[in-house]
Amino acid sequence: MVGFLRKLTGQAGSDGGEVEEYLDTLGLENEDFLQEEADVWVKPIILEDVGDAAIVAEELGNGNIVLLNIEPLMKRNAIKLKQAISKIKSTAKSIDGDIARLSEYKLLVTPKGIKVSRR
Repeated sequence: MVGFLRKLTGQAGSDGGEVEEYLDTLGLENEDFLQEEADVWVKPIILEDVGDAAIVAEELGNGNIVLLNIEPLMKRNAIKLKQAISKIKSTAKSIDGDIARLSEYKLLVTPKGIKVSRR
């Protein structure tokens, strides 16, 4: 699991180049996976403004997991970042979801019934 999260957040070890090369050969960028049916999606969202917290709330309400990139807002306005994270944290708590920091700029936000282990 730890290896998976490292690769997910871009912290791959010595095999990082091999993984990138392998993924490039899959041709995934041409696939439209959103056309497929699934019970839960992992949705990457870039937090650029406080208003984007509503997008995160909508995805959580739909039962999806959010991989949140906070880098743009963190670099522009720390006060707005705190406001946005506070809203997202409240939303996650109110629906019995969870929020955890994966790296400097990545957060994992989960919907109802999904918790993040912090070991």
